[in-house]
Formats: sequence, C-alpha cells, structure tokens
Amino acid sequence: MAIPVSLLPLLAATALVALGFSGVGEARVLLTLDDFGAVGDGIANDTQAFLDAWNAACASTEQAVLAVPAGKTYQIWPLHLAGPCRKKLKLLIAGTIAAPASPDEWAGRDPTKWLYIYGVDDLSISGGGTIDGRGSEWWARSCKRKKTKPCNTRAPPKAVHFEECRGVSVQGVTLQNGPQFHLVFTRCSDVKANFLRVAAPGDSPNTDGIHLNDTSHVEIKDNLIMTGDDCVSMVGNCSDVRVKDISCGPGHGISIGSLGKNRTTDRVQNVKVDTCLLTNTTNGVRIKSWQGGMGFAYNLRFESIVMKNVSNPIIIDQYYCDQATPCANQTQAVRVRKVEFVDIRGTSATKQAVKFACSDAVPCRELELKNVNLTMEGGGAASGFCYMAYGKTAGTVVPPSCLAKRAPRMLRDTTPDRLDS
Repeated sequence: MAIPVSLLPLLAATALVALGFSGVGEARVLLTLDDFGAVGDGIANDTQAFLDAWNAACASTEQAVLAVPAGKTYQIWPLHLAGPCRKKLKLLIAGTIAAPASPDEWAGRDPTKWLYIYGVDDLSISGGGTIDGRGSEWWARSCKRKKTKPCNTRAPPKAVHFEECRGVSVQGVTLQNGPQFHLVFTRCSDVKANFLRVAAPGDSPNTDGIHLNDTSHVEIKDNLIMTGDDCVSMVGNCSDVRVKDISCGPGHGISIGSLGKNRTTDRVQNVKVDTCLLTNTTNGVRIKSWQGGMGFAYNLRFESIVMKNVSNPIIIDQYYCDQATPCANQTQAVRVRKVEFVDIRGTSATKQAVKFACSDAVPCRELELKNVNLTMEGGGAASGFCYMAYGKTAGTVVPPSCLAKRAPRMLRDTTPDRLDS
C-alpha cells in the first residue's frame, strides 16, 4: 500500500535521527525544516513547512531538536507557535529566519505579531544563527519617522514574542532589524536571554532590544544590544530580574517603565542591573512613570556601570509623557522607593547628569548615590537636579548630591512595597 504523500515529511523526519545516548540522558529526535519541504532560498514561503515541523516536534514523545539548517534563509510569514508540548523542545537556529520585507504582507493578519510563541514551557533557542525582522519599510512608514501623511500610527509587529511561557531560554543568536521590539516576554517566568546580539539602526523607532512585561525570575546577561530604543526595558508586574554584562548603544539605555499609563497599576521590584557599558545612548539607567498611575518601583539597584557620552546618565522621571499633546497634571503617582545607584562613572553628553523629578504627592524615597563620578564629555563639571527626592549618599558623589535627607512626615508613605500587596 502506498504511503500518503502528506505523511512523507513526518515519517522522514521521525526516521531521520533518533539520538540515544547509551544510557546517558533521554533519547532525542532531530527534525529539520528541510524534511518538511522548506526551500530556504530567502524567496519561497517556508511558513507551512516551519509550522509542520514545529507541530511534529511539539507532539514528539521524546525530546525534540528542531533545526534551521546553516547557510540558508527561510522566509517566514506571521506564525503562531502554540503549546503545550509533550517534552522539552530545542529550536536550533544555525541559518536565518527572515520576515517578509513589506508590511503589506500582514494584510488580514494580526499586525502586532511575527514569531509569536504561546503557552510553551521548557523551550530553548540557540544555534548561532539569525532572526531578521526586515523592519526597514515598517520604520519608513512610521509616524515617528515619516513627517508627511499618510503614515502608520499602529504598532508594528514584535519580532519574537513569548507569552504565558515558563522555563524559556534564548541564547547565542542574532536578532536584527525588528519592525518593533526584538525579543519580548509577556506573563512569563524563569527566563534566560543570554549571549545575544541585537542590532537595528539608531534611528529605528521603538526597536527595543529585550522587553519584559509581567514577567518574573529573569536573567539577561552577556548581550550586545544596539538599537533605536531601550536596550532593556521592563513594565507591568516584573520581579526578580538580573541584568548583567550588557554592552548597550546606540539606543535609549536601560529602562524601568514607563509605568502607570492610563491610571494603570504597575509593580516592579527586586531588579539588579550591574556591570554594563552604555555608549552614545540618549539615557543611561532610567525609571519613568506617568502621572496618575498606581503601584510601585521598589528595591532596584544599578551598580558597576560605565557611561560614555550618555545624554541622561541617571534619571527618575515621574512626569513622563510620550505624546504629542501635553499630559494633564494628576496627583496620583507610581511610588518609587529604595533605589540604589552604586559605582557609576563616565561622561554625560549634557550638563545635567543626574535628574530626579519626583511627584509632589508621592515623592521618591530611600534613594542612594554611592561612589558616583559623572563629568561632561570633553571635560567640565556636570550638574544634578532633584525635586521631591529623598535619600542619602556614600563615598564620593560627582556631581554633588542634591538629595534631601528625609521626607516631611506628612509625605511619608508606609504602604507595603510588595507585588502581592
């Protein structure tokens, strides 16, 4: 009896390799995109082949390795990769995955997504290859860049977006030219994003490198990030985040926020950012929130950071407003408390190297500057600005601290700073 043609790719891939390790570890199955009919010439539409390969790997009763072969470019249209999968799964990207170049290819599709991965646990991505969002036409049509109408006001697709995933690892690949954010984690936990190269032109709008939203227990380290927006950003309810050994620039620096937009409640706590080099960025380390927001940013530490020609090296801004019309003054604000800036040195591209612009009703409290030395690029003394900012200093602090030592009693807030409060 003849085998149906539709089953040949699955049978070929399953039979291709069943890797047993002589009693060491668990048997694994290797599948490749080519086994499912992918062409890999950068022109053909390889989306269905990718989806078929994913479904076979996800359904495997043995741990599966899904390989994107080296030396080829697989053009993939918007793709939804869903879980749960039966076993741990590894996506080994040795070649290139590329998006269609024209935004018109998203007609009839969700314009905010390209590679969207939902509900998949214990997935690792590695292999040294490239994920190319081909975002240049999206940027050209954006109202943030295009000065004449018509222009695109809607958010372009995020390049790689994980949602509701646990135990995710993305390591050792290049993400480039994302239409919008390059790597996003939403409502995820136990995340690693290490040894990555993330690259987009410095004037590409909203091309954040790594973005966290409602995500906890995160390790981001050993990454080279060069984009048109934040190198690393986090919003919503994020906790227990470690950002370490990052080279950032160009871009907008490392940001917590913006928080509290449209009177939402956002809570970020237990974040440590250390051993980072920021070069030619518009901001250094930043906390930003909208007036009228609720929640808190609590227990944050920025340590061992070198700034080179950074426009706003240290900034807390509780009056953030990223819109064409002025934002209305509101008394409610996201609380900012217990923030440490330790061993930070380098040069500022502007006179004001430190800015703490805090709320009248909800001032910033328990701020600390310790061993900070920031001077102007090219020589000269920088300055600091403080408004409703309270805390202490230790060691040498340049420019001299403007922090007030203690908030007036009527402004003290004893509300517990916890994500579950």
